Amino acid sequence: MKIRDQQSALDQTARQKASHALDTNAGYLAQFYRDQADTYDLDVGRMGYCGPIIVAELAAAIQTAYLAKERAVITILDAGCGTGLVGLQLKRLGFQLIDGIDLSEEMAEKARQTGVYRHVRGDVDLNGPPSDYCSASYDITVCCGVFVLGHVQPKGLRELARVTRPNGFVIASTRKSYVEATRFDGEVRRLQDAGALVLAQRLNDGRYIAEEDAHYWVFQVPEKASVPTEERP
Repeated sequence: MKIRDQQSALDQTARQKASHALDTNAGYLAQFYRDQADTYDLDVGRMGYCGPIIVAELAAAIQTAYLAKERAVITILDAGCGTGLVGLQLKRLGFQLIDGIDLSEEMAEKARQTGVYRHVRGDVDLNGPPSDYCSASYDITVCCGVFVLGHVQPKGLRELARVTRPNGFVIASTRKSYVEATRFDGEVRRLQDAGALVLAQRLNDGRYIAEEDAHYWVFQVPEKASVPTEERP
């Protein structure tokens, strides 16, 4: 690697770490990704980012194993779609009906330009009130690169469950540092106790990015799901 490329990779790592310290301030995050939209794919490529491939391949395995419909008619929401890295992998695997949402309008525009999504919406904050997407809309909801420190809080998992149809699946990555520092496991237990989600599979310590591994979670939404809207005291 050339010295200039090494410095660029170091600079991007520093910027990413800074974004993870913003404590879910949507305004700061939106500005961060507005500034990074044009170079994001190249930057994370240098960092060995393989999360999108793993999440997409998990979606393909889930469809083959559990969903009777053909892959081309499976509806998918890519929550936190960024520039469309997961969408491109889903398309490669034969999925056709993919929608995306992201906090950053600039990142969402990059996702639109890939041509793999039906619809993409920016300015959607998974930490805020529920989006106006209808409940039980999607067969599979995928979420990669969102449950990291300084981004979406564990309660964001509720919104992913809400928009996924009964017997559908939610697939999410979580950086190891995120699970250790937040109450993500507690939110998972709460949603399971409430009948909103069932943990079907968890892949621990999987490859994610050069500096850190991640856990990959596969949840199924029960036939009669009930998603809580308020946190317990």
